[in-house]
Amino acid sequence: MDGNRRWARERGLPTLEGHLRGYRKLKNVMSWAKEAGVPHLIFYTFSTENWNRSKEEVGYLMKLFETAFANEIDEIKKKGIRLRFIGQRERFSEKLQAAMARAERDTAENTEGTVAFALSYGGRQEIIEAANALLKEGKKQTDEAAFGEHLWSAGIPDPDIIIRPGGEKRLSNFLPWQSVYSELFFSDTYWPDFSKEEFLGILKEYGERGRRRGK
Repeated sequence: MDGNRRWARERGLPTLEGHLRGYRKLKNVMSWAKEAGVPHLIFYTFSTENWNRSKEEVGYLMKLFETAFANEIDEIKKKGIRLRFIGQRERFSEKLQAAMARAERDTAENTEGTVAFALSYGGRQEIIEAANALLKEGKKQTDEAAFGEHLWSAGIPDPDIIIRPGGEKRLSNFLPWQSVYSELFFSDTYWPDFSKEEFLGILKEYGERGRRRGK
């Protein structure tokens, strides 16, 4: 969900306003995806590198996460959506960690789809932690299936589509293991301006692409 800060700066608004608009856009996209029949979503919400931003910005984002958990979880639960949080959750406050655990527990039996939030997420870190978990179990060899079971995203299908708005043309440490066969879409639109028309257009183009997987 890239471009929140640049969106705000170009409009002469405080940077933090960009994050608030980005949060509102996330809610829009969840609705559009449900209407379009997309069963699984992963939002890159906060990377391991984002901890290096200013204390003011990080503090604001933590409060925004708390607000989202307080205001949105029950509604998501009612819609039958299962919630997941992938990343280094131990780096968050005890309050946020408890909220994540409660949300996952309360929605574990939901079957209408999955929404995952990548929080303090880094793809290389995920792979290292999976490898270390296998070593801790005494494993000297593994395969793709066993390795995947130790990833933070275990149980969530690999993404068919990855969309990055904001003008950058890279994945920035997002799902390097899981994205090997994903169709990539890069948009110059800042996340707060990302529209339903563009979202549906990406789904349409995806349906027209050939996915041979080497065959």
